[in-house]
This record gives sequence, C-alpha cells and structure tokens, in this order.
Amino acid sequence: MKSFLDDDFLLQTATARKLYHDFAKSMPIIDYHNHLPPQEIAIDKKFENLTQIWLYGDHYKWRAMRTNGIDESYCTGNKSDYEKFEKWAETVPYTMRNPLYHWTHLELQRYFGVKEVLNPTTAASIYKTCSDLLPTSEYSVRNLLTKMNVEALCTTDDPTDSLEYHQTIAKSGFQVKVLPTFRPDKAMNVDNTASFNEYVAKVEAVSNISITTLDEYLDALKKRHDFFGKMGCKLSDHGLEQIYAEDYTDSEINGYFERLRKGETLNQTEKLKFKSAMLIYFAQWDWEKGWTQQFHIGALRNNNSRMLKTLGPDTGWDSIGDFEQGRAMAKFLNTLDTANQLAKTIIYNLNPRDNEVIATMIGNFNDGSVAGKIQFGSGWWFMDQKDGMEKQMNALSNMGLLSRFVGMLTDSRSFLSYPRHEYFRRILCNIFGNDIENGELPNDIPWIGQIIQNICYYNAKQYFQF
Repeated sequence: MKSFLDDDFLLQTATARKLYHDFAKSMPIIDYHNHLPPQEIAIDKKFENLTQIWLYGDHYKWRAMRTNGIDESYCTGNKSDYEKFEKWAETVPYTMRNPLYHWTHLELQRYFGVKEVLNPTTAASIYKTCSDLLPTSEYSVRNLLTKMNVEALCTTDDPTDSLEYHQTIAKSGFQVKVLPTFRPDKAMNVDNTASFNEYVAKVEAVSNISITTLDEYLDALKKRHDFFGKMGCKLSDHGLEQIYAEDYTDSEINGYFERLRKGETLNQTEKLKFKSAMLIYFAQWDWEKGWTQQFHIGALRNNNSRMLKTLGPDTGWDSIGDFEQGRAMAKFLNTLDTANQLAKTIIYNLNPRDNEVIATMIGNFNDGSVAGKIQFGSGWWFMDQKDGMEKQMNALSNMGLLSRFVGMLTDSRSFLSYPRHEYFRRILCNIFGNDIENGELPNDIPWIGQIIQNICYYNAKQYFQF
C-alpha cells in the first residue's frame, strides 16, 4: 500500500514515475490565466495567518463548508479567522475524493512542509505552524511565486483598469513577468441597461472620450485595448455561457446602442445580436495585435438569487450549464477565418459532455500557420480535477494532438494554488506512463519525455511569446 501523498503520488507505474521526476517536475510554470490580484504582487503582500491566504475569497472551500452544514458566518461572515479555519479543518475529512482534499494537503506540504493530515485534532498546530511563517519575508507573495518556479503569469483585468499595479511591478524588476489580460465581459453585457450605461460612463472617464454613438464607444474600448498592448498584454479572455454568433447588420447594432443610451431595454434577440457584434470587434482587435483570445464557456452562474442578493457574484452559487455549443462556435470561428482575422484561440469547456465537440472543433480551424493555433484549453473550474483533466486530455488525444497542448493554468485567486500545476503534471505523466507499460506507446523515454516537457512548459513559451 502506498502512503498518502508520497513522492510518487498519482504515479501508478515505474515509467510514470520516471517521466514525472526526470522530465516534468522541474519545469518552470507559465501561468497564462489566473485571477491573482496584481495589487498584492505590487506591494509584495504578507498575510497575517493561514485563513487570510487560504479561505478569503475561496468559493470552492465555502461550497464544501456549506454542504457540510457550516453556517455562512464561518464562510463569508464575521467569525474570527481562527474560528473560520477550525470549521474548514472540521470539513476537510469530509472532502475525501473531492479535489479539495488533495489540493489542501499538497499546499500544506509544498509551501509549509506540513505532512500531517488536516482535521480537528491537528488544526491548532497546523494553523500555528503556517501562521507563524506567513508574516515572514520568505512568505511574501513574490517569494511564494518564485518558490513555485513561476516564470510568467497573466492576471485578468477589466478594460477600465488603470493597470497601475502592473506598472509598479514592471518597474520593480521582479523576476516573474506579470502581465494583464483584457477581459471585456462588462463591455458587452447589455442584460441590464442601467448597469451597462454605468459601465459606459467608466469607459468614458478612463479613455477621455465622450460616448454618444457606437463608433465612439468602440473607439474608447480600442484605446483601452491599445493601452493594454503597450503594457505587455498578449491575451484577451471572455467568460460566456456560449459563444454568440447571431446574424446582424451594422445599422442594427448602431440602433441598439442608441436605444441603450436612452435607457431602453433590448429584447433577447437584440441582446444576442449586440453581444455577437462585440465579440467580432474584440476578436478583430486581438488578431491585429497577434494576441491569443480565450473563451471560457459553459458556466451557469448565480443560480441562488437569495444568496446573490446577500453576497454578490463569485461566492459559490454557480454550476455547469447545458448550453448548445457547436453550431454557434463554428459560425463565429468561420466568420473570422473567412476574413483571415482568426487569432490564436483557446476554448475552455465546462461541460464534459462537450469535450469531443470542442476537440473536433479546433481541428476545423488549425490551418498550419502556427502549431496548435486553436487550442482545447485545460479542464477548468469544476473540471480542473483528476477525472476532468483526464477526460479533457483523452478527448484531445483522440481527436487532435495532445503533444501540441499548451498545458495547465491555475485560474485561481489564491497564491497557494500553484501545486495544481504539479497535480496536472503528475496526471499527465501517469497517462503516458500507463500507455507505455501497456504497450500502447513505444518505450521511447527521451522523445516522450520531451513531449511531457513541451506540454508542461515549452509549448506555452513558444505559443504566447511572453
């Protein structure tokens, strides 16, 4: 029987162990999509205790605690930091077979050298050990990043963001490259007219362009897009239920914008047309600059209206959605490809039923101009766990070229999430190792080791050109 979380965790064969330890383990990390707060990197923040760095803002843990019968006051409420940690420690033993159990103990081991299993009995000693270390300079956020061998990371930023903290980081000479990502979701969200007009006012203020027409709005957003480019941005990102690809005319979109500025509400068809047009505009700008566009599709968000009203978005009330994806995605990508304006693209799928749809869709638009130009992104959110990663990689292997995959990303708000890259790499090596030992792949360790290193690091380095 293997020990829990030993050096060969998740590695079921001797070949898998060789691939991981000799090829994957030491590769630097290019974290091309996350939600880390750049302000905390700029000021090189130190956390006071384990709760602050581990539980603040982590809706994965909050969901588990709520399911375990823990009152909201211990999740997002006013209980003390230690009381919240105690309730998390009480919950952890019940998370077995949930990825949280693995992540929790990987993070304790990799960052703090703590090998005890977290439970109510060990909670006090683990909390003290970690909380004593966190205020020290070795555990500042910059040192946490370098400790995990992070070479570059891309935050997720609204077009109205000043990017002042990115500028501070760049001037500081910090060895990890920290770049912004252009995330214009609010710029195209016309589901609520009042909120949309409030956002337009923000765009006006930050661009110094008065906006009364669609052309002026696009000019202002393009100005922000250009500014992001000057700040080193190489990617855009869109969080969508599904890609929008309704037919529209320019006159229609101009008219919709005029009505929105008057405070009118669009009907559902008009909203979809407006969103479709905005996606095309953004995609064309990305292509002009040679950026990579990312699409995170399939989340059904804010399902609990009572808790949304109480706590706001991104607090743990989202799920996988069952949206139709194929036809609109094909139409959108084809529209851009026909005009020779299709940028490098990564599509992240949240519903595993659509894995083969996405894996075959990317092959329709890989035109030989760039290796892996259109990517099937790593399993994300509910799918960034062992089963989800394996399903994504198996679908990509069967329908495309796993060897050209740009690999893992954290998609996290936590500075303690980087062991997820290790988790991914162990799973990847185990897949290849099993195939070799089953005689399904040749025992060509040098070549397959190179493929492993490419997926872990070199493919992303070549693809993004940071």
